[in-house]
Amino acid sequence: MAFNAKAQYDPAAGKEGSLAISADSNVFIDWANECVLKRGPMDASDVSKGYSNLGDEKDALGKPNSEIVTLGDGGMATLSFSYPITNGTGADFAVFENSFSDTYLELALVEVSSNGKDFVRFPCISLTDTAQQIGPFGTLNPTKIQNLAGKHRGMYGTPFDLEVLKDSNAINIDSITHVRIIDVVGSIDPKYGNRDRHGRLINDPWPTDFEAGGFDLDAVGVIHSLNPNSVQEIISVKLFPNPCNSCHTIRIEGIEQEKELTLLNLNGQKVNTSIATSELEVSGLKPGCYLLTGTTTKGVVREKLVIYE
Repeated sequence: MAFNAKAQYDPAAGKEGSLAISADSNVFIDWANECVLKRGPMDASDVSKGYSNLGDEKDALGKPNSEIVTLGDGGMATLSFSYPITNGTGADFAVFENSFSDTYLELALVEVSSNGKDFVRFPCISLTDTAQQIGPFGTLNPTKIQNLAGKHRGMYGTPFDLEVLKDSNAINIDSITHVRIIDVVGSIDPKYGNRDRHGRLINDPWPTDFEAGGFDLDAVGVIHSLNPNSVQEIISVKLFPNPCNSCHTIRIEGIEQEKELTLLNLNGQKVNTSIATSELEVSGLKPGCYLLTGTTTKGVVREKLVIYE
């Protein structure tokens, strides 16, 4: 089985290169409004201990607020929305857990469906060492985790990009009606543990044999949606130079003055804001694609900016 056990993925929220999205970000246009819950036991190896029971379905709805529903070992929550999620530029939705730190992380698998029956799982990766079990209050390194919910601390969502699933025939990535969150049983005992896309056991804090055990679901936020009310006229603006290198100041032409525009990376994170909209300072930004966005009296600005080395 060939994969690089030393691979590094994005770090914890707030650190350079992190893809975590703050609950306060203006990229979110909708939140889950319905949840169907199936609890798991507190300890998959001994179901006589009972089932996780903190919170209920309503605690997974709306914006993150630290009122959570616990899933227990292997438990799941299936969420739906006012309008289907669609595949846009970059991340399309984000899942919020309530961890109090950047390293005490309880993980979950994420699946999506276009009909509520056929689900496709995001291909996740866990490079955490499996030689020794992570204990109930042990810690994880988020740079060794990809496409698993719970990678980031409370009030910061883990983003998911539907483009990753573009080759799946079981869903329509331009119309996702349901998101399913499934607690990872983080045991390195193959009788109980979950595996990543490479067949590697996912090691996370286990057992968590208490009422609040398992993944703590706070919210699921939508970034791209088929909500017709969110569609506004796109205002054409010109950015010059575009592409550019990071030492330039960009001129913006074709927009009302004194309107606030925001520069986002492709995960919806704000990297720069311009109040005087005739210019945009991009000095120091890393090479890549960005989205200049904002709302004016005439419509919405959405213009791509490319920065090269």
